[in-house]
Amino acid sequence: MADIVKQILARPIQLADQVTKAADEASSSKQDCAELKSKTEKLAGLLRQAARASSDLYERPTRRIIDETEQVLEKALSLVLKCRANGIMKRVFTIIPTAQFRKMSSQLENSIGDVSWLLRVSAPADIREDGYLGLPPIAANEPILGLIWEQIAILHTGSLEGRSDAAASLVSLAKDNDRYGKLIIEEGGVGPLLKLIKEGKVEGQENAAEALGLLGRDPESVEHMIIAGACSVFSKILKEGPMKVQAMVAKAVAELAGHYPKCQDLFAQHNIIRLLVSHLAFETVQEHSKYSVTFNKATSIHALVVATNNSNANNNPTKANEDEEKQSYLQIPHPLGNRQPSQLHTVVTTTMAMQGGGGTKAPLQPVNGANGATQINHTKSNSSSNVNHHLSHPNSGTSVKGRELEDPATKASMKAMAARALGHLAKGNSTICRSITESRALLCFAVLLEKGLEDVQKNSAMALMEITGVAERDAELRRSAFKPNSPACKSVIDQLLKIIDKADSDSDLLIPCIKAVGNLARTFRATETRIIGPLVRLLDEREAEVTREASIALTKFACTDNYLHLDHCKAIIDAGGAKHLIQLVYFGEQMVQISALVLMCYIALHVPDSEELAQAEVLTVLEWASKQSYMTQDETLDTLLQEAKSRLDLYQSRGSRGYHGFNHKA
Repeated sequence: MADIVKQILARPIQLADQVTKAADEASSSKQDCAELKSKTEKLAGLLRQAARASSDLYERPTRRIIDETEQVLEKALSLVLKCRANGIMKRVFTIIPTAQFRKMSSQLENSIGDVSWLLRVSAPADIREDGYLGLPPIAANEPILGLIWEQIAILHTGSLEGRSDAAASLVSLAKDNDRYGKLIIEEGGVGPLLKLIKEGKVEGQENAAEALGLLGRDPESVEHMIIAGACSVFSKILKEGPMKVQAMVAKAVAELAGHYPKCQDLFAQHNIIRLLVSHLAFETVQEHSKYSVTFNKATSIHALVVATNNSNANNNPTKANEDEEKQSYLQIPHPLGNRQPSQLHTVVTTTMAMQGGGGTKAPLQPVNGANGATQINHTKSNSSSNVNHHLSHPNSGTSVKGRELEDPATKASMKAMAARALGHLAKGNSTICRSITESRALLCFAVLLEKGLEDVQKNSAMALMEITGVAERDAELRRSAFKPNSPACKSVIDQLLKIIDKADSDSDLLIPCIKAVGNLARTFRATETRIIGPLVRLLDEREAEVTREASIALTKFACTDNYLHLDHCKAIIDAGGAKHLIQLVYFGEQMVQISALVLMCYIALHVPDSEELAQAEVLTVLEWASKQSYMTQDETLDTLLQEAKSRLDLYQSRGSRGYHGFNHKA
């Protein structure tokens, strides 16, 4: 950098010397040339001072200021050279207006101000003058640029407190305007912000992480941050940093992944999925051994007992399960504070006992690979070696030192941000979804949906919506992660149905829970009738968005692609879905009408001989819908509508058709 700056400064210094020499040789306008010479000498002195301090100069404003200064000096040289004309005729034809000298003098003053500001803003914190540095003349037409330069310069050379304040200022600017965020990136703000996350105090680290999250608003910006090394910095903080900073970093991960999905795999390669799941599992359920094996002093004796008895688990499974349940019970306090474990608690403890296995297979052990990344090795050993592993490596996963001492609000914020980040990382990515579901993240989401705070519940529901959305399209993931007999899957479904049963239309949880259940429509057995009823009830007197999502979810149960569509269609009819759908098709908002009509068509197509459909005169509704142009614009829907009408024509007598009793829309 220093050599580049010296090369940039060489040309304007030469020009300044030429202007000074030409001013001495002027034969006309000597007083004006003398004034230009004085200012040029002052400017040359500043330029030489800048060359001596080239290693400290902030590159972005340096380039712009020196380029502008070079242009000014070229104009000054051209003007002064005109004053060297010899002979009366040359002087007559080279008359220079006084205003031109005044303008050039003003431009030199501006260049002096720009270079002086550059030297002040680039000075180290211990010798910089206190107070407001002001704006350089070059930024007069865009004051915000000068402010951004100043804050980034402080990030480079300021004290830790000053750098923290500068990061907070950049947060404010990035919140105000997207363009300001782009300017911060263009002017080189990402590098020093990442450096502050690694080196700063807690407040400064938080501010820097928040700023980076706000800057990642488009793919180009996120890509710039990834190239600058954001992944490795975030991974280090999520493993070792203070929890407040970890929560803000998790939020930044969510923002970056949300605006640039291509970075999902890069985050996964830096173990960020593993670290986020570990934070999610902390004090929620016992962490999965794939991600973290953590034992503190309070539980090390218990680990010894359990490990010693693991070899006898097959002979005495009851005893092993009791020990496992005791440990889990200590980690999952019941939300109501009573001493009896809840049904979900039983599911959690049972699942962990099932996954605990026998005593021949040790937990997965993280080791360092050639590139420094954490890898996982399977190691077979006897139970005593397992105990030694636990006792000698108490922090083999994410560092938990001091985490239990954090205040509840910080812990809740960490879980909320971890869930949010996992949701964005999982969106549309089968590999990451598989990694998440192979851990105990599903159990974590189930527990947090039941007893988490509002933000934690919301982000957990959103994450489940994204994961199930991928599972809907990925049959292999659906079969492995959402087996009907899986305790983890059952616990998730139970919590989703509880939220849907409450049916609070104003809740942020309701929509993602409806979508998640709909995404899993292909996983439910025909005997799982408890799913349909709550969704059908949402069709009646609900907010338009809730009604529409309920219709879409039920359509996934009733559509032809669902192998059990016949059973599900009958269940929808038995739950009273026909009468609700008729009212929605006639009187719902347009988007609700369309989704309700699609569901009605599938039901009519698959159960055309239903007496309930005949009594509700569904055929009359379909005939009315086929005459509404806005309902038949979509070719697929129009085809489905005609097929449904044809099927009902075969199975229902025409004499049963009559006026339905509703005021049909024109």
